[in-house]
Amino acid sequence: MLRQTIAITLLSLRSVPERWGPSLVIIVGLAGVVAVFTALLAMAEGFQATLKSTGREDVALVLRGGSSAELNSGLPRDQATLIKQAPGVRHGGDGQPLASAEMIVIAELLKAGEKTGSNITVRGVEPAAFALRPQLKIVDGRSFQPGLRELIAGRGVTQQFEGARLGETLRMRGSDWTVVGVFESGDANESELWADVEVAQTTFNRRGFSAVRLQLDDASALQQVKDALTADPRLIVDVESEQQYYSGQTRQFRQTIGMLAGVVTLIMALGATFAALNTMYAAVGTRAREIATLRAIGFSGTPVVISVMIESLVLALAGGVIGALLAYLLFNNMAVSTLGANFSQVVFQFKVTPALVRSGLLIAIAIGMFGGLLPALRAARLPVTTALRAA
Repeated sequence: MLRQTIAITLLSLRSVPERWGPSLVIIVGLAGVVAVFTALLAMAEGFQATLKSTGREDVALVLRGGSSAELNSGLPRDQATLIKQAPGVRHGGDGQPLASAEMIVIAELLKAGEKTGSNITVRGVEPAAFALRPQLKIVDGRSFQPGLRELIAGRGVTQQFEGARLGETLRMRGSDWTVVGVFESGDANESELWADVEVAQTTFNRRGFSAVRLQLDDASALQQVKDALTADPRLIVDVESEQQYYSGQTRQFRQTIGMLAGVVTLIMALGATFAALNTMYAAVGTRAREIATLRAIGFSGTPVVISVMIESLVLALAGGVIGALLAYLLFNNMAVSTLGANFSQVVFQFKVTPALVRSGLLIAIAIGMFGGLLPALRAARLPVTTALRAA
């Protein structure tokens, strides 16, 4: 049976060039399915990776109780001072707690080639903000000076928006700001503009802060800080690690993209399955005399089934590989931006990971199996005399 299977399979594969047109239907269809599936999930993967890399386990984020994001949180100045004094917070060489009270406002900038503005996050920070984010480096220009309307812009902002490059002046909320530096951090911070928090509060008429970040003695100190702050009757706050916070911010986006990818892939997969069925039925029909002759000289039905299935799987796998390759070449590391939890643009890159490629290829193989099964069974069950007369 093994020898028969190998012989029929080789014969079947050699005849594929004679049926190149119908075979391309399977290859192109499955290339499209895998490419779309991989690209959509690569978007979610890139967005998740960007936000996940932003958070640290040993940095606590304190928001007003019941707030879902920094944008809708608000902490008065006196409460921010109390929060910084919580036990479990690391202190610097000057004896002061390593903590940064920060303020978030939303401004509007034009993207390159667009006439309508898009939201952008402006973050007012205290000096300790840089120590809390050691991955953030000024790569061009310098940092802003306290007391001046100066900004440093994330690399993602300079790539996606107009007027945010080094030396340019931005007008926001009726005031002019000068971009004096560009920074890179490899995370969601690159989608923001940073300024001195005191200047930002004065300019944007804000009195309090959006959140307070605390450098913990270690990751295990998070519960100590949480217990101390939630037990203080003067405070109503939520405390979690930065990593927990940013992971939560990606949940809805991941679910939405996952659902979209599932629906689109299902619809395209159904079309590709029917295309595979039609193609393989046509292949069996054109090879009816050949199959009947093999059956007449002693070949059993099982090798015929296996050979048709292998042909279908080979074509499906070829389409899957092409689709995955296209997704990688066209989308991997492509920089885009989308709305984040603060209703501001988050710049991130598509990530075509090996896991996504494997999933796409498995989908292609599954479609190839379903598309080849019924034609394979028909080929094995077709009576020899009927096939010879029909041919």
